[in-house]
Amino acid sequence: MMTKKITMRVNGREVVVEVDIRESLLEVLRGRLNLKGVKKGCSVGECGACTVLINGEPIDSCIYLAVWTDGKEIRTIEGEETGGKLSKLQQAFVDEGAVQCGFCTPGFIMSARALLDSGKKLTRQDIIKGLSGNMCRCTGYQNIIKAVEKAIEDKA
Repeated sequence: MMTKKITMRVNGREVVVEVDIRESLLEVLRGRLNLKGVKKGCSVGECGACTVLINGEPIDSCIYLAVWTDGKEIRTIEGEETGGKLSKLQQAFVDEGAVQCGFCTPGFIMSARALLDSGKKLTRQDIIKGLSGNMCRCTGYQNIIKAVEKAIEDKA
């Protein structure tokens, strides 16, 4: 087994971890850093349940090698809340009924966070396109789109 020590910033704090060079970021986040909000879905980058932000960009952590994160900023769903309180974006998901079983929700919120942080004036089509890498089996998507629109109104 070949390993490498990497340093990354996860949810605002510096983390140094030795990883197998074949390990996915998902495996490191869940298994080593105990960040269970990052979900393992399809394992092939299709469902978006494992979406995290790497330097502000939404990435499927199941197909992104952990060694590639050396020196990068990682944000997971655990970095979304502040002081034990839901962010406005998370609250919008609750308010709009965009949370059903909850499995896909962290990935959707991270993709939505990237959209909101882009600084662009977002249309409904922009939201739909920006969330297109995330799949949900429960909600039918409309409430998720409404939640992001609410977060935009609330300046989340």
